[in-house]
Amino acid sequence: MIGGGPAGLRAAEVAAANGVRVTLFDAKPSVGRKFLVAGKGGLNLTHGEDMERFVTRYHGPAQPPGIWREMLADFGPLALRGWATELGVETFQATSGRIYPQALKAAPLLRRWIARLKELGVRFEMNHRWCGWVDGAPQRLEFANGAICTADAVVFALGGGSWPQTGSDGGWIAVFEALGIPCHPLVPANCGWEHPWPPEMLTAADGLPIKNIVVIAGGVSVPGELLVTRYGIEGGAIYQLGAALRAMPQPAIAIDFKPTFSHAQLVAKMQSARRDFLTEARLRWRLGDAAVAILGRKAWHDADSLAREAKHCVIDLTGPRPLAEAISSAGGVCWSGLDASLMLKSHPGLFVAGEMIDWEAPTGGYLMQGCFASGSRAGRAAADWLRARR
Repeated sequence: MIGGGPAGLRAAEVAAANGVRVTLFDAKPSVGRKFLVAGKGGLNLTHGEDMERFVTRYHGPAQPPGIWREMLADFGPLALRGWATELGVETFQATSGRIYPQALKAAPLLRRWIARLKELGVRFEMNHRWCGWVDGAPQRLEFANGAICTADAVVFALGGGSWPQTGSDGGWIAVFEALGIPCHPLVPANCGWEHPWPPEMLTAADGLPIKNIVVIAGGVSVPGELLVTRYGIEGGAIYQLGAALRAMPQPAIAIDFKPTFSHAQLVAKMQSARRDFLTEARLRWRLGDAAVAILGRKAWHDADSLAREAKHCVIDLTGPRPLAEAISSAGGVCWSGLDASLMLKSHPGLFVAGEMIDWEAPTGGYLMQGCFASGSRAGRAAADWLRARR
C-alpha cells in the first residue's frame, strides 16, 4: 500500500483481513495526517441521507455508470458507522444529516484503527516517499530514501493535490503519466472562488455569512450558505458548484437571497416604503448584513429593480483559489484506465483508490465515504487478484 490516508489504510485493512501480507508505505513520519486535519472540523465521516440521493453526489468525466452505487453497496454509510462502532467509537447524526464521532475528534479513532491494522499484521514503513518504478517494472517500487521494494500487488492511495503539507501533493501524476497511465490534471474542488470586492463593501461584509440562499451556476441550482472573504467567496453552496463553474468560459454565480419569496411578493412587502429602498428591504425582507452590503454596490430607486436583483444577483468570478488551499481536488487517474475492481487495465496487479481517481463530491461526509468505499474495493480486489494467481 502506497499512502497512509483513509483510502490506503482501509485498503490495507481489507487486504490483510483477507489473508494478504501487507506493507504500508507513507512519505510522512506518521499516517493519517489529512485524516487528522479533517478531524479539526469534528471528523465528518459520512452522511445519513437516502442512498438514492447519496449516489448522485459523485461526479467524474466518463465515470462508469453505477460504479458508486456498487462501491457504496459494498461499504456505505451504515457499514462505515458499524466499522467505527467495532473500533469502540460511537457516531451520531447531526440535524444536517452529517455523521460524526461522538467525541468530534479524529485522533482516538485513528489510534484504534492503527492498533487493529497492527493486529492484522500490517507492517508500517514511514518516511518512504515513493518516487517511481525500478527499470519501469510496475511491481518493483523505488523510494526517495533509496529503498526498493518488490510486491506481488500494489494499491496506490496517494491522494489528490489539496493540503500538500499532509503529503497529498499530486507529485505522482508525472510518474504515472511517464508509464503511460492516462490522467487528468489535478484542479481545485470544494474551494473558494475569487471576486474583487470594492473596499467599502469588504469593510461592511468581510467574514460575514449569507444564509438561507440559493446559488445558481451553469444551470445548476443549490441551496446553502456563502461566506464573504477578502478575496471572494467561500462556503458549502459554491463548493457544490465547482464542476459547473469550471465548465463555464466566464465563471459566475447568481444568488437568490430570498428563495422562499417570489419577485412579486418581495415588491408587495415594499409597499408604502418611505426611507431608502435598501434600508427598507433590510427590515421588510429580513436581509443580513452581508446581503445588504452586496446589494448596496448599486443605488436603488424603486422596489421592482431591487427585488429583481435580490432574486438574481450575478457575481462574476475570476477563478478558483489555489489547489493547495482547496478541501479536495478533481482530476487524477482516468476512469477509462481502470477496470471495475479499480485495477489499472494496462498494468495488472496495480490498483488505485481514493482521491487519486478522477472523481469529486461535495463536503458533508461524501469525500471521506468515497475514500473508504474505494479503499475497500481496491483492497479486496487486490486480495482476490493474488488469490486467483495462486
